[in-house]
Amino acid sequence: MTTPTPGLFGLQRTNRNFSAKEAWGKNQFNTSFPASLACYMGVEGVAPVYLTLDNSLKVQRKKIDDADLLGLNATSPELYFRFETVYSPYEALVYGKLPRTDLVTYSQNTNSQTPLRGYEIKLTALPDNSTYDLNDNQYSCEIVVRPDSIVYLAASIATLYTQHPEVLLETLHPVCALIHDWSEPEQVSPHYDKMLFALDTLLLMQLEAGNQSPFLIQSVWKTVGKTPILHENCLDMFVWSDFAFTRLFTTAGSVQPSINRSARSLIWLTKMLYDFAVDGKFDPKQIIDLLTYNTKNDKAFALSGRQTLQFLSCPELTRPRIAKEALREIILGDGQNFLSPERRFDAAIVSTPGLFNYSASPQLEEEALHESN
Repeated sequence: MTTPTPGLFGLQRTNRNFSAKEAWGKNQFNTSFPASLACYMGVEGVAPVYLTLDNSLKVQRKKIDDADLLGLNATSPELYFRFETVYSPYEALVYGKLPRTDLVTYSQNTNSQTPLRGYEIKLTALPDNSTYDLNDNQYSCEIVVRPDSIVYLAASIATLYTQHPEVLLETLHPVCALIHDWSEPEQVSPHYDKMLFALDTLLLMQLEAGNQSPFLIQSVWKTVGKTPILHENCLDMFVWSDFAFTRLFTTAGSVQPSINRSARSLIWLTKMLYDFAVDGKFDPKQIIDLLTYNTKNDKAFALSGRQTLQFLSCPELTRPRIAKEALREIILGDGQNFLSPERRFDAAIVSTPGLFNYSASPQLEEEALHESN
């Protein structure tokens, strides 16, 4: 009898070897699973929810198909997935090394490999600790963002102004020229509102030309309340445009009594764009390392589910469209045997009754039934 080869749906052409246990580790599975889910949804004709910014600077929900998301149809034989790599079109925009992003898709054939899309990826639990005790339609997800995401956001916006950096400079110079030492909170804080106004002005100019683009993939997995049992309808996907993504930290930004992480993210972005306008490049490492404002740089910012609900609230969040049984078609060749039950999503997959011919403990089943009633 032939032993099945572990794998993930749609990821036949990739730099990860899913027949090896290492490819199912936390940092790998948390990015490769959402990429596989995107392929599965594309083949099934289920379009992810696309969060975009409108002309009133409000987040709107649309749909995005697999070709627009991945750069090619999910079934294309030329579609290649490279994880933990640099999105090379942005390398010319920075001094030093551009950090790696979670996923870059390519059009690859025997003669060439062309980068198509670069993404940060989040695999988020629904509900989170701040919303599990609310009504089902008020469940939402925590999102934690890396500093590298701000680098890629700056590069995405800067690219739109490569032909006209003077427009970028004219918009940012009036506020940025007032700051002589960007590392001093006292010099930066008074100008935060002007920075936000300048960013919004830049975005509005590009919105008129329809230039926002998909930026971050957020897949969600839903459990039965706070139990580790997957909900019957448990999987869906949201895609943030680069412009819509700015609302996450600008909405939560504050400089009183001190500069919080969200406000710092706007300051980082402003400084990167201003340096690009002046020099044609920016130094992301230097900016992030120097502009700390007495807060660690381990993450850019984080928002709880109560904070993200205003953006994510929709029927697809309340009732995700992909049923738990689809996991049998996404995780292939007994790949679930490589998962680590101490991790929450892995444990939910393994312990959900009957999903892969596993049985959850009677206690877990009883808790799940209690939560659902």
